[in-house]
Amino acid sequence: MKNLLFTLLSFFVITITQAQILDPVKWKTSIEQKSDTEFLLKFDATIQKDWHFFSQFTPDGGSLPTVFIYNDTKGNYQLIGKTTESKYKKVYSEIFEVDEYMFEGSAQFSQLVKVTNPTLKSIKVEVEYQACLEQCIQQFKNFEFQLPGKENVVETIDSVEVNVNAEKNISSKELKTEIYKETKKEEQKGLWTIFIIAFFSGFAALLTPCVFPMIPMTVSFFTKQSKDRAKGIKNAIIYGISIIVIYVALGSAITGIFGADSLNELSTSVAFNVIFFGLLVFFAASFLGAFEIVLPNSWANKVDRQADRGGIIGIFFMALALAIVSFSCTGPIVGTLIVEAASKGGIAPIVGMLGFSSAIALPFMLFALFPGWMNSLPKSGGWLNTVKVSLGFLELAFAFKFLSNADLVLQLHWFERETFLAIWIAVFGAWALYLFGKITLPHDSPLTHISVGRLFMGLFVLSFTIYMIPGLWGAPLKIISGFPPPLNYSESPTGIGSGGGGSSDSGALPKGAHSGPHGIIAFHDYEDGLAYAKQINKPILLDFTGYACVNCRKMEDYVWSDKKILSILKNEVVLISLYVDDKKELAENEKYVSKETGKKIKTIGNKWSDFQITKYKANAQPYYLILDTDGNTLSDEPASYDPDIDLYEKWLRNGIDKFKK
Repeated sequence: MKNLLFTLLSFFVITITQAQILDPVKWKTSIEQKSDTEFLLKFDATIQKDWHFFSQFTPDGGSLPTVFIYNDTKGNYQLIGKTTESKYKKVYSEIFEVDEYMFEGSAQFSQLVKVTNPTLKSIKVEVEYQACLEQCIQQFKNFEFQLPGKENVVETIDSVEVNVNAEKNISSKELKTEIYKETKKEEQKGLWTIFIIAFFSGFAALLTPCVFPMIPMTVSFFTKQSKDRAKGIKNAIIYGISIIVIYVALGSAITGIFGADSLNELSTSVAFNVIFFGLLVFFAASFLGAFEIVLPNSWANKVDRQADRGGIIGIFFMALALAIVSFSCTGPIVGTLIVEAASKGGIAPIVGMLGFSSAIALPFMLFALFPGWMNSLPKSGGWLNTVKVSLGFLELAFAFKFLSNADLVLQLHWFERETFLAIWIAVFGAWALYLFGKITLPHDSPLTHISVGRLFMGLFVLSFTIYMIPGLWGAPLKIISGFPPPLNYSESPTGIGSGGGGSSDSGALPKGAHSGPHGIIAFHDYEDGLAYAKQINKPILLDFTGYACVNCRKMEDYVWSDKKILSILKNEVVLISLYVDDKKELAENEKYVSKETGKKIKTIGNKWSDFQITKYKANAQPYYLILDTDGNTLSDEPASYDPDIDLYEKWLRNGIDKFKK
C-alpha cells in the first residue's frame, strides 16, 4: 500500500481540464391551435447539468437576458401579450452586484399569436440567450412553426456562437463537428480527473498516522461485536457509506454556499489566492510537524456518546468520530482538495469529496468482507510519518501556485517564473534530502537505514527536481505547464543565450508591441494591434486571455509551441492578446459604464472583458478569433481550449485563407 503514494505524486502534477461546451441548451418547439386564427407557440429548453441561462426579465446590469425576436415585417400576425416563461431561480451575482434570474435544468416559454394573413404558412422566431457555466456562450436559435397544426415539433436551425459579423458568416459544419467531438471529450475528462485525484488523495490520507491504525481496530470491532459475520459485514458497509455521506455533505455545503456556477470566478480573485496561499502554508507546517490541527475535544466526546447508541445512527456517529479524530491528518488534504475543486466551479467540490471519501471508506468495507487480508497489512511505524511529511512538502509547493496567481493578476512582477521555479526546486530538493535521510523532522523515528520504497521515491523526487533546473534558463518544462508563470513573465522574457525558451527573432518590436510567448510579437491593446495589422496587411489572431487562466497557458505551452503553429503565429498573423483580468486602473477620463452590462468599467481587464461581451457576446477564456484588418471576423467559429494541434492549425488556416481571397 505504500506504493500508492507513487501514483498520488503523478496525479498532483495534472492540471484539471475545464470543459468547453458548444451547445449546452437543447430546444424543442410545438404549436397548439387555440382557434381558427390564434396559435400558441411553445418553446421547451433542456439545459445541460450545471449550466444555466437567464430570464427575459433578469435585471439590467447583470448577465444578458433571453430575447425572443418575432420576424414579421409585413403584419402577417399579431402578438397577444408578452412571451410568458416558467419559474426562474433568483441568485445574487457577486460579479455584477445585482440579483440575476436564471433557469437551471429546464425552462418553458410560450407566446400567443393571432394570424391576420390567411395565406401565412409559417412563423419564424429567433431566440437570443446567454448560457453559462465556467464560461458564457451567447447563442442564436432560429425556429420555424408550420401553420396550421397541433403539437408539431420542428427542428432547430444550427446555432452559431455570436461574433461581430455572425449574420454574414456561414458555419463550416465539418470543422464545427470536429470541434464539438473534441470538446465533448474534454467535458468528460474534467470531473473524472477531479475524482481520480481526490481518490488517490484519499489513499494518501489513509496512509497517515491518524487513519491507518484505525483500520484493524474498527474492522475488528465490527467482526467481534456483531452476532454473526454477516451482521459484522453489514455494519462495516454502513460505516463506509456513512464516511462517504459525511464528506459528500461537506462538498455539497461548499457548493451550496458559493453557488455551483460562480465558484470558478474565485480563481482570478487576488484575495482568494492570497488567503489560500497562507492556508496551504499553514497546512504544510502542520504536516511537517510544527503543530497538530485538532478539532475541539468536546466535539469528539459528544460524538462518541452518540456512537454508543448502537444501530445505524450509532454507526454513523462512529464514522463522524473518525472524521473528527483524524482531522489533524485529513484536514489539510481535504482543505486543499476543496480549494482546488472550488476554483473549478460547478459540482467539482461534491465530486472531489466523493472520490476522497470513497478511498477512505473502501478499506473498511473490503477488510470486513475479507478479514484475512489484514494479515498482509504493514505494521504501523515511522513510515506513516514519512507519508505525512511528504504530503507536507507537496502542500507547501502547491501553495505557491496561489501566490503566483495573485501576482500574475496584479502584474506586480514580484513573483516571476525564475522565483517560482527556484522555490519549487528548493522544496522538492529538501523533500528528496528528507527521503534520503539527510533531513529529520520533529516526529521522525530514529533512522538506521532507508527502505527500497523510500529510496525509489527519493530518486523520483530528485529526478523531478533536476528536471526543473533548466527552467531557470528558459526551458519550457511542459510537464508542469500551467503551474509556474509563463515564459514571458520572467526576469529574462527573451531567454538566456540562444536556447532561451522565450527568445525572440523578431528584432526591434513595433510600437506598442511586447514579446509574447515563444518570442511571438504580441499587442495588448486592440487599437495598436489593428493599426499594425493594417500597416503590414496581415490577418489578426484575437486572443481573449487571462493572467491566471491555466488553460490559456496550456494552449500556449502545448499548442503554440508546435513548430507549424509557431511559424503561423510569428509570420502569418498579428497576435492581439487582451487580458480580461488585468487589474491596472484606467485613467479617470477612460472609465465608463458599460451599455451592455451596466457595470462600471474601471480597469484594463474590465475594458477588455466588456469589449468581448459587447462585441462577441461571450466571456470565456481562452477565446480566439481571426479578424481582417478592419476588425471583421473571418473565422467561421471561435476557437477555445483544445490541445489538438492539427485541429487548431486547420482552424487558423481556415481564417487566413479567407483573408487572402
